[in-house]
Amino acid sequence: MEEKSRRGIQSIEIGSALLLELARKVRPVALKDLAKAAGMTAGKAHPYMVSFLKVGFVSQNDAGQYELGPLALQLGLIKLQRMDPVKEASAVLEQLAHATGQSVALVVWGNLGPTIVRMEEPIQPLHVNLRTGTVMSLTSTATGRLFAAYLPPKVVERLLAEDLARSNYGTTPTPVHTIQDLEPTLAEIRQHGLSRTRGQPIPGIDALCAPVFDAEGHIVLGVLVMGPSATFDSEWDGGIARPLLACAAEITRRVGGAK
Repeated sequence: MEEKSRRGIQSIEIGSALLLELARKVRPVALKDLAKAAGMTAGKAHPYMVSFLKVGFVSQNDAGQYELGPLALQLGLIKLQRMDPVKEASAVLEQLAHATGQSVALVVWGNLGPTIVRMEEPIQPLHVNLRTGTVMSLTSTATGRLFAAYLPPKVVERLLAEDLARSNYGTTPTPVHTIQDLEPTLAEIRQHGLSRTRGQPIPGIDALCAPVFDAEGHIVLGVLVMGPSATFDSEWDGGIARPLLACAAEITRRVGGAK
């Protein structure tokens, strides 16, 4: 009975394969090429495309090639307007905490800087003074540096200057006294698609943070993983970085984002 109640309409599933392939194309495509990509003959694909044309899911140019139509755009925009990145991210945050065995947090850009909006603790919680509402330093935390690397300079320059003025970051082995001093670190973050701190600003605690992007390629979230240095794999391609990057990519996909 349960299987019967979940039985779908096969023709819709077949037609969806054509729409998915069309969405992957950057230019209008001929019917035969679209059908081949979807694993069917042109004769089988043609009736589906006729119906999609009638309702506006696809459109056709003068050369007879297909591309996504106005209805696809309308539905996509409605979905984006209703999208809540934090809600979408929360759905996979627990999985990341389980996969890494570490503390995980979601961070957004707030009026005062990067702000924690959700935390997920492992079985053995990390005893640090971080909670929902905590604002992270732009210069000395993995999360802060991540936002400094991906946000437009005009957005962060004032807070960066204030952070540098009140921090003791200049006493570390790699002194940072100006925004320019921080640029090599920000370039490294962009190179790896990750931000990393080791024993800063909390001694004995390492962290990695990955960005989530919206449809226009703007950073909307930071996904933070942190844990004790003794057991935390902080390598760029290590056992924590890989699931973290996969999680950030999945959230980006869910919010219709592009990196």
